[in-house]
Amino acid sequence: MLIPLMIIVAGIVLRQVDRWWFSPARGDDPPGSLHTVMAAQRRRANDVTPVLLLAGHWLEVAGWWVLAVRTGPVGWVAVTVAVAVKFRHLQEVSHFAVHGVLTRSAKAGTAWTEATVHAPLGFVPVPVRREKHVRQHHPNATVAGVDPNLAELHRAGLLPGARPFRFALAVVHPLTPTGLAHTCRTLATTLRPRRGSWWRLLAFAAVPVAAGLLVGWPAALFGFLLPRLLLYPQLAWMSLLVEHRWFDAEPAAGSPAAIEAARCLRLYPRSPVLALLARGTWLPNGDLFHYAHSVHPAVRWNYLPALERSIGNPEYTPQALLLGRSAVIIRHHRALGGRRHEDGGRAPTKSSPARPRARSLSGPERLR
Repeated sequence: MLIPLMIIVAGIVLRQVDRWWFSPARGDDPPGSLHTVMAAQRRRANDVTPVLLLAGHWLEVAGWWVLAVRTGPVGWVAVTVAVAVKFRHLQEVSHFAVHGVLTRSAKAGTAWTEATVHAPLGFVPVPVRREKHVRQHHPNATVAGVDPNLAELHRAGLLPGARPFRFALAVVHPLTPTGLAHTCRTLATTLRPRRGSWWRLLAFAAVPVAAGLLVGWPAALFGFLLPRLLLYPQLAWMSLLVEHRWFDAEPAAGSPAAIEAARCLRLYPRSPVLALLARGTWLPNGDLFHYAHSVHPAVRWNYLPALERSIGNPEYTPQALLLGRSAVIIRHHRALGGRRHEDGGRAPTKSSPARPRARSLSGPERLR
């Protein structure tokens, strides 16, 4: 047990180099305003500490692999959960690389992201992800017929008039047989060998094969396949559900802050313990601060809490995910209880003006 724990701790320590380097508390001028944030981000941008960050995550995964072969069923469950969380962290790190703010060089960030996250986890190429998230989702969040993320929620069954059982299945969609089949089809489509992209299939297959041959079959099964196919997709799905008021966002005009305040949400604003737990597991990096990110998508996750203190919270600040009158899932369910509209979105009212496209901000933007 000591060796896998030492490997996991080593990975955690390695990740702290990037965290320390970009820490808002380091230096004489702690970032607060957008100007000071961007100045600090430009000064500290580099191509070295992000590599240590990515390596640290994978070193932790390797430690969990070793633990998997030295434990029984209880340990296998723990490994599956822990590795799924690591994959969520890697997804969010790569998300900022897609925005071009992980490294000093955008090309270096893309290369490292492809090699250490997108290819081994079977994600689409970075340019494809950038097109979907940065150019399609960001300026059109919650707009039916335009936002690809909202279309994904609709495909899972989150539609106006959905009955309670159908709604509940959609909330855990990746864990259902339909959701698992969708995950497998998406992987098959992404990894289908094409000219110049055959290496992606090899990279994806190499991870469980190496885990199985070098460590043991429990590492391949519980340390890669089950987390990647079942639990990680559910964690990512939960994150998607708490990004926006998907089904009852209010049209708004004005500054990016005003537009995003009407369609974003901020989970656990007055629950530091729950917020810390979420940041460490299913809402890592800047995911809990999606409102601040939506307003300033060119900002690295390290500085989003400081920006949130500057711009405040959006209109909807739920204290819970599942239970309670203000809970996110409860609100989604209530919003979908309205009459069905032909475009699949919320039926408009005469007093609701068409939502304008959020104006593009300078600098790189974010992608899920």
